[in-house]
Amino acid sequence: MQIYPAVDVLGGKAVRLLQGDYSKSTVFNENPAEAAKKFVECGASNLHIVDLDGARYGRSYVIDIIKDIKSEFDVFLQTGGGVRTLEDIARRVEAGADRIIIGTAAVKNPGLVAHAVKEFGDKIAVGIDAKDGKAAVSGWKEVSEVTAAELALNMKEIGVKTIIYTDISKDGMMSGPNIESTYDLICKTGLNVIASGGVSALRDIEKINGINAYGVIIGKALYNGSLDLKRVIDLFKE
Repeated sequence: MQIYPAVDVLGGKAVRLLQGDYSKSTVFNENPAEAAKKFVECGASNLHIVDLDGARYGRSYVIDIIKDIKSEFDVFLQTGGGVRTLEDIARRVEAGADRIIIGTAAVKNPGLVAHAVKEFGDKIAVGIDAKDGKAAVSGWKEVSEVTAAELALNMKEIGVKTIIYTDISKDGMMSGPNIESTYDLICKTGLNVIASGGVSALRDIEKINGINAYGVIIGKALYNGSLDLKRVIDLFKE
């Protein structure tokens, strides 16, 4: 199973939010690139970089951070937040990103996903952030009428192979991930599902591994010391 330490960028700093609430952010590192590098030095071969400003306002602020990390480390880097156009995707790919996550646009502009898959292939993934089973968009400020499973199946038809799935109610809460809904999505779609939200202990990762998830994203638990990244990687990496 792939392990993705997360670096969420807001206002140029590495932060964590509670349930996607921008007013409830905690700064964990003044320099997001340095936070990412520390994860790589612990043995991480994958990174998950989220542009929270981009997710909210539709404009990317992480290009320089991606370039900085990729210039120094040979690491697989996936990034999302504020991906609205093919130009947004191209800029991140040119900066060195290996996988681009489309979120809001997958709901509001599925044609973009189709064009992106045609042009960039497996570099394109879709982020599905669910609230009460429905896909949330625009930095989690709006909830659509489409269910997470419906959206995932629509994306599968377009050619998307990888989904990053987050239960918003669990994100940043250190209460454990929503295993049931994650497993349901895996079973219904057959896609590569990367689980995210609420991971706080080794038992959470064991459960995610037990449902054959493609990967897991870990954020707050690494910053506050609840999980040791080196140990996690030794136990669960492919």
